[in-house]
Amino acid sequence: MTDFKNRNVLITGAASGIGRRVAEKAAGLGGRLILWDIDQENLDKTCADLGNKGGQVSAYVCDISDRKAIHATAEKVLVEHGNIDILINNAGIVSGKTILDAKDEEIIRTFDVNTLALFWMTRAFLPGMITQNSGHVVTIASAAGLMGTAKLTDYTASKYAAIGFDESLRLELRRQNISIRTTVVCPFYIDTGMFEGVKTRFSLLLPILKEDKVADKIIRAIQKNRRRLIMPLFIYSVFLCKLLPVPILDAIADFLGINKTMDEFTGRHPG
Repeated sequence: MTDFKNRNVLITGAASGIGRRVAEKAAGLGGRLILWDIDQENLDKTCADLGNKGGQVSAYVCDISDRKAIHATAEKVLVEHGNIDILINNAGIVSGKTILDAKDEEIIRTFDVNTLALFWMTRAFLPGMITQNSGHVVTIASAAGLMGTAKLTDYTASKYAAIGFDESLRLELRRQNISIRTTVVCPFYIDTGMFEGVKTRFSLLLPILKEDKVADKIIRAIQKNRRRLIMPLFIYSVFLCKLLPVPILDAIADFLGINKTMDEFTGRHPG
């Protein structure tokens, strides 16, 4: 079991959405929260709200698309708080554009935030976990990392990479007999606003997930040292469907409406 009480819990993308929800629940379990986000206004608000409820919380503004910024902020955290016990790599972005509509800079930033930041964050805090022979690295990936769809080429590729990162990290630590836990989380669309406008054809099988329930499941998965959390359960069928010939797989995706989910996507609006 992974205990949050009196543990240093670092969460990226903590100013809103799933990051904030997970932070709230971790604070309720007695975790010492270290929250990172690029959005200073909402980060300060989150920090103040949790502090007013008795939470132990510190906030750091950091653009995790910038490797040097990650290194500098990580050094500051280690000096001020010591080793991290639970690292939750949650921050993510989506452009929601076709491969030709997305700008070069948008594609690069998607990978900087959704994929490369996983490496820089883990490389910064894993040595401390190894020294204390305990720790937990959590990767918030996506069901999109299991099966692609139109208008998500960069996002899907970045999340496939995130799942591969978690899997290889888990096996690497196992091979070295290092007692660090890993958990990868692969949810369908969540109602955080990040995917505002997305639609699902069969809501009983593929519902738009509620962020509070998702946060609850993430916390429980970490506590129980679950290696993988996929939501909803129907997503597990992807593993079987991938064994089918590609035309059949594509026909199933069309029938389920998966390839049209992004047709009315607008995304999160500032303010």
